[in-house]
Amino acid sequence: MTENHAEISLTLLQTGDRAEFARLVDVYSTPIYRLALKMLGNEQDAEDVLQATFLKAFQHLSGFEGRSSLSTWLYRIAANEALMLLRRKRPSFSLDDEPADSDGEPQQPVEFADWGALPESELLSGEAKKQLEQAIQTLPEKLRLVFLLRDIEGLSIKETSATLNLTETAVKTRLLRARLHLREQLSIYFGERMAEEKSDGS
Repeated sequence: MTENHAEISLTLLQTGDRAEFARLVDVYSTPIYRLALKMLGNEQDAEDVLQATFLKAFQHLSGFEGRSSLSTWLYRIAANEALMLLRRKRPSFSLDDEPADSDGEPQQPVEFADWGALPESELLSGEAKKQLEQAIQTLPEKLRLVFLLRDIEGLSIKETSATLNLTETAVKTRLLRARLHLREQLSIYFGERMAEEKSDGS
C-alpha cells in the first residue's frame, strides 16, 4: 500500500493528539480490516482485530521508535492479533511448524497457463480478481499469511519476517509454495479464458 507519512505526523501522534490519531485510523482502517478479513475469513473477527490493533497502537505509540514504517508497525500488530485469535480458537495452531505435504516436499503444480498471453484488462477484470480471492482462501493458513503480507499488502521479505517472527528463509519458502499453489489453482480459470480468446479470434 502507499505510505502516507506526509499526511500523518508521528510527533503529533506521540504527544497524544486525538485528531491526528483519528487521521491515522482513517488512513489505515481499510487495509488493516482487509488484511484481517483475508487472514480470518470472518467479518466479526476482522472487526475485533481492527479495534484491537488501533487500541494497542494508541497504547504503545509513545514507545514507537520509527525504525519501521507506521504501516509495517500496524500490520505487525494486526497480524499478531489475528494469530492470537487463531490460537484461541484452535489451540493446536502453530505458525512455527513448516506446512508440508504428505511426502514433506512442496507439491508441484500440474498445470500452468501462460498468463502473459492474456491482455492486461483480462488479468485485472472483476471476475479474475474474484477467482484470485477464492484461490487465496484455499491456501493453508501458514502460507496464506505470508502471501497476503508480501504480495497483497506489499511488505518486504524482511518486514514480513519481522511481522510473523519467522526467518527470511522460511518466508521465502512459504511465499514460493503459496505462489505455486495459486498458480495451479488459477491455471484452469486462465486456461479457459485463453481458449475463449482463441475461439473469439478464429
